[in-house]
Amino acid sequence: MTEKVKKTVLDNGLTVLTKEVHTAPVVTVQIWYKVGSRNEEPGVSGITHQLEHMMFKGTKNRPIQFGKLFSALGSDSNAFTSYDLTAYYSTAERDKLEALLILEADRMQNALMSEESLASEKKVVISELQGYENDPEYRLERSVMQQAFPNHPYGLPVGGTEADVEKFTIEQIEDYYHQYYSPNNAVLVIAGDFDTPEVLGRVKEIYSKIPQHVNQDYLDLEFENQENSTSNSKTFISENSGVPPKKILLREPGATGLLKVVYPLVDINHPDVPVLDVLDYILTEGRNSRLEQRLIETGIATDLESTVVNLIDTGWYELLITADPEQDLSKIDFLLTDTIAKLSEREATPQELKRAKAQLEAAIILDNRDITSQAMQLANDEIVAGDYNYMDYYLEAIKRVSATDVQLVAQKYFQQTQRTVGFFEPTQTLLQNRSTGKYNTHKSTKLTEQFSHQKVVEFADVVKYLPPLNGINISLASQLPEEFTLRNGLKVLLLADNSTPTITLAGYIKAGSEFDPENMSGLASLVAENLVNGTKTKDALTIAKILDDNGASLDFQAFREGVQIQGDSLANDSDVLLRTLGDILQNPIFPQKELQLSFQQALVGLKQESDEPTEVAKKTFVQSIYPKEHPLHAFPTVESLQQIQQKDVIEFKQKYYRPDRTILVMVGNFVPEEMRSLIVTELGDWETEGEAPIVEYPDISAPQKIINLNPVVPGKTQSITYIGNTTIKRQDPQYYAAIVLNQILGGDTLSSRLGTEIRDRQGLTYGIYSSFLARKNFGTFLIEMQTNPENAKDAIAKTLQVLEEVHQKGVTQKELETAKRNSIGNYNVSLANPEELAHRILKNEIYDLDKEELRTYIEKINAVNLTEVNQAARNLIQPDKIVIVTAGPEIIED
Repeated sequence: MTEKVKKTVLDNGLTVLTKEVHTAPVVTVQIWYKVGSRNEEPGVSGITHQLEHMMFKGTKNRPIQFGKLFSALGSDSNAFTSYDLTAYYSTAERDKLEALLILEADRMQNALMSEESLASEKKVVISELQGYENDPEYRLERSVMQQAFPNHPYGLPVGGTEADVEKFTIEQIEDYYHQYYSPNNAVLVIAGDFDTPEVLGRVKEIYSKIPQHVNQDYLDLEFENQENSTSNSKTFISENSGVPPKKILLREPGATGLLKVVYPLVDINHPDVPVLDVLDYILTEGRNSRLEQRLIETGIATDLESTVVNLIDTGWYELLITADPEQDLSKIDFLLTDTIAKLSEREATPQELKRAKAQLEAAIILDNRDITSQAMQLANDEIVAGDYNYMDYYLEAIKRVSATDVQLVAQKYFQQTQRTVGFFEPTQTLLQNRSTGKYNTHKSTKLTEQFSHQKVVEFADVVKYLPPLNGINISLASQLPEEFTLRNGLKVLLLADNSTPTITLAGYIKAGSEFDPENMSGLASLVAENLVNGTKTKDALTIAKILDDNGASLDFQAFREGVQIQGDSLANDSDVLLRTLGDILQNPIFPQKELQLSFQQALVGLKQESDEPTEVAKKTFVQSIYPKEHPLHAFPTVESLQQIQQKDVIEFKQKYYRPDRTILVMVGNFVPEEMRSLIVTELGDWETEGEAPIVEYPDISAPQKIINLNPVVPGKTQSITYIGNTTIKRQDPQYYAAIVLNQILGGDTLSSRLGTEIRDRQGLTYGIYSSFLARKNFGTFLIEMQTNPENAKDAIAKTLQVLEEVHQKGVTQKELETAKRNSIGNYNVSLANPEELAHRILKNEIYDLDKEELRTYIEKINAVNLTEVNQAARNLIQPDKIVIVTAGPEIIED
């Protein structure tokens, strides 16, 4: 994976990694700093994350929100903070490379800090933390990790605590910035379509003049009181070692039972790490894994997640199990520990070992299909492991793992006395719906910060602060898919792409929940989920084994207008993927046992959704704008699921799953003629009878007034607000103007009008976005934001003000130019990702668009003018005819 990587270290200590990838004219520029929450001292938890937020506030040379600059470049840009590092990444067209280098160099040394911006951004961060608190999984993990690592920063959430964040001063933030943001504490990684000598020359010109100023003591931070030396590697053993660990029990509002277990492990460079990953896959990956068999397939639990975490100082193994609240969590814990114990008592089978290795290797290759992911892997390995070659060594080590190795690490690390365990037992939740004409805030015991009104930045200033640009690029889609139709009507689109040794499959069947009978909402989803549960010749576990043994995946999910098929594999296993697909689509039998298990999981899913403000807001919003006679109105309920029998599932499949209503897209490393022959062999005999069913979508008008709804979800600290109404469909001539308009209005939480006002200036939300969801048969205009319930009223009011201003006054020519550049840049970047490329090809076919749309989309966006956008604003933005749903804590009336 690192064959073409070049490492260069500048005189000031900056490490530069370059990797030429010439499959598409795009580049990614990323700057990673070796500073994360592990560097934080008591009392300042979350300061690394807070600084990351502040790094978007501008520099002395460019006193402007950096999100606006990245947006103007058409760059897909973001940042994140982790335990060991902070990363800033941007992927854009190749002619933006130098501009990205200049911007990152500027904020490495000239970040602009002020009391005013800190006050605003602290409120944003607190909103983010409170949003996490809405999730019982987060609250349980926070409690378990604090006990597992009581004296190490790893024991605290990366975002810190609300109490610490509230106390941050501008002096603390500036000091922290100067301590860690320095060339000798950073890795610059560049991957994509460029010439290495030329780019390195520019890197040296831009970055070599930045002085290093970090004290080496900070860079070599160690926690000696937590480490044990093992083969020149560090491990952390819980302070509970040798005695039974105290169990954590949370009884709080929620919907499902949760079991969280953490075992302390070793740091990333320990030789046991590859073995631990193989062990994890044997235990949890796929339906044939031991814990899936013991817990999920038996119906005792509904979901299982696991992660092996290996960092600079230490590591841990975490498991999260979700179950119906009626299940006994202690029994589940016993089954969990018993299953792990059996792995330490007897070696894994050769089949288990082979399958786990194949899954691991395939997962790593498939996860690195795009240049952004490839660059992230390099930077992460250079910082955390100290060597960008780490993944190459790791893959070789995986091949050498034996069953004896797995047994030994199970004995070594998975002792009862070393683990920390947490139980979450939900108290009863009651969903209350309230309709009110106005919003009011909770009473609060804390002072509300005052926000001075920052000067609104004109888009002319955005252009002024940008490095030189070369205009707007034309579409990068130089190659169009080959299209053909089988004699049974199944449409196929093939696009050969040898950039990675992988196959990406995207498919669609017109058999979505729009066809659910009136009293059986959820039927389409049950059909899609149970396709993989057995055919005439293979049971569910055999199907799973065939895929898992080759590291392949194949999933079906029902949406309103159709069933989405997603699959991937290594290129050499494309026959396995398509043979399995053909068998599943033509020969499913829907066994009663698996169907009943799926039904139970669906019921638990309903309980979880009733406890998630986002899901509650979405359901309430959709049902408020689409009346009962509309196909979008119905959602699954306990009663509707209980109506569904096995015969209903079989009949639905026979009626709606048809080759003449199926589209299949394949992107990857294959020979088109061979792939065509394989598809004909596996799917050419799929037959059906009669005319394809259709469903009528009635025309829906927007509400004639503002409608406010406040469904209350007990035990939540943050509100989720949906604002919107019905809008245009995909085929509407205004679609391209609407896309540009949306980019200006709320397409980016940092650079849009809504983001600038509600998030950046006012600090009222962690994130706010708008979108025109233009589908084949319906369209929805939607704004979504997360707020503290105390801020919900103000955030909604200011959002409506922004909508009114755009509706009445329109947007400017500069905003138009920037939005078009952003939309075009993001589109071009997406075409370099095989998964996104396959999805775009599929959507174009679903919406009956010409396959030339892959190329002409950019021409159409570029042709949009100011008159068209402002006309769309008048037609499509209706702030006085809108539905507002705020789910979460109750909003108290004045």
